[in-house]
Amino acid sequence: MERTNTQYDKYTKIWSGPRPVNFFDVDCSIGKILFAFMRNHPEKLCQISDTEGTALTNGEAISFAVRIAQHLRALGLKQDDVVGIAGTNTTYLMPVVLGCLLNGTPFHAVSPWHDEATMKHLFCITRPKIVFCDGNVYERLSVISRILKAHIYTLKEHRPFLPRIEDLLEPTKMELYYVPEPLKLGGDQTVAILCTSGTTGLPKAVCISNAACLFDFGFVTGQDVMLSFSTIDWSVGMFNMLYSCCHGSTRIITDRAYSPEYLLQLVEKYKITLLTLVPQQVASLVKAPTLAKQRLETVRFISVGGGNCYVTNLLKMQEYLVNGQISYGYALTECGGVAANMGVTKPASVGRVVPGVKVKILDDAGRSLGHGETGEILVHNGKVWNGYYGNPNESKRLQDYQGWFHTGDMGYFDDENYLHIIDRKRDMLRFHGAQYCPYEIEQVIAELPDVIEACVFGLWNEVDGDPAAAAVCKVSGSKLSEQEIVEYVAKRLIVEHKQLHCGVFFLPELPKTGSGKVLRQQARDQALGKKWPESRNSNGY
Repeated sequence: MERTNTQYDKYTKIWSGPRPVNFFDVDCSIGKILFAFMRNHPEKLCQISDTEGTALTNGEAISFAVRIAQHLRALGLKQDDVVGIAGTNTTYLMPVVLGCLLNGTPFHAVSPWHDEATMKHLFCITRPKIVFCDGNVYERLSVISRILKAHIYTLKEHRPFLPRIEDLLEPTKMELYYVPEPLKLGGDQTVAILCTSGTTGLPKAVCISNAACLFDFGFVTGQDVMLSFSTIDWSVGMFNMLYSCCHGSTRIITDRAYSPEYLLQLVEKYKITLLTLVPQQVASLVKAPTLAKQRLETVRFISVGGGNCYVTNLLKMQEYLVNGQISYGYALTECGGVAANMGVTKPASVGRVVPGVKVKILDDAGRSLGHGETGEILVHNGKVWNGYYGNPNESKRLQDYQGWFHTGDMGYFDDENYLHIIDRKRDMLRFHGAQYCPYEIEQVIAELPDVIEACVFGLWNEVDGDPAAAAVCKVSGSKLSEQEIVEYVAKRLIVEHKQLHCGVFFLPELPKTGSGKVLRQQARDQALGKKWPESRNSNGY
């Protein structure tokens, strides 16, 4: 536990993680590191696609990546240009990402489930010179690609009139002599561009530096088999890819939608040891009638990320892990990991501050707070952040001149220096002048066995303020009633301002972003009968 010890300075009221240990030279290109490892271990199986029935060794993957990097160089792409990606987890997506890293050209990954307007918005920001996409995404990219005069290559479901990724994978005369491009700006250079979740509006393009990709992946070994349904546009999807390439583990990919039974089948088929899930997947998995301990006996580690996970579900999930444990924590796409919690001894906490990170808690007046006092969480990671691509105003709003990230999340530290997240600052509500946290009520609702997930929101009126209501997704066939949920909350949370004064609305599923985060406004509107455009999200959550 030495690496998770958190120090508290009572004078500055700042919590600090352990001193970081640099595993790599921060100015060394992540592409060069992966190139060296994969070339030196060519026979190691690095990726298996369950849906396409393909497998790639390190040698095959890095050879494909070199050819793609040579093509990018031949097109004249430099390190201040951008490559666009809009694809699901398919065979040749990894070589495309590696090819960008080898060339030092940042890739901008957007969700393949975005609608045409969102894709146009994002790619108008970064203006990629070349875009790799699934064939069924092309219709949503055709207009913006013509505006940008960008080359398009399909990754799957090819179109007869478009070039395909396989066109770039033929052997070249010079590939044996290929050398990765050094980074012109060193470790602070942007090598990837991911997207925010878009829960409050259109997504923003987040710059990820080379230094942010270089941290100790020590929990991953060459014997591990990894599985995540996250696509490359989400940080979990990108870092899982880097883990497997850097440490020789085998990564299982699929472009089929998540379901609890399909996940269990993959775990059994490939003997998965490392599993990465979002909270909504944990919620549905622990309620699945076919879940059994023996079906997860190969799993030694489940990492939960991408939002708050109900304590009830964490504890239930741990019961099924006979040979493993759960890890969950707190992170932001913009600044990386902040806190981590191993095991479920403190399931309501996201853990202690990770190495190299500092945290402070501020009240509304900007005063620093101590143990047990709730305020906004500010984070400092000691690294250069290049901001939101093409959006300096929002960048300055998030990170101040001293380098502190203003997360917009409310939380506090307990006496053992464990960080607790309360809710988003903007989501806090008031009823008759008393403030309440929707997530606290959601946690209570989730304790009911027939509840998969819940979303609490306020229905404002000028007399009461924001009396609470809840949109609830329950187990199929359940006879759980709205009144039973209201009464259960009333027993567990006695105070008047935390009651479900506006009742409960059952929905077949909660609306979510591509990364699985619940869209609170859409959930509220759907509960009230307002129609929203049907989501393209096929991730299964």
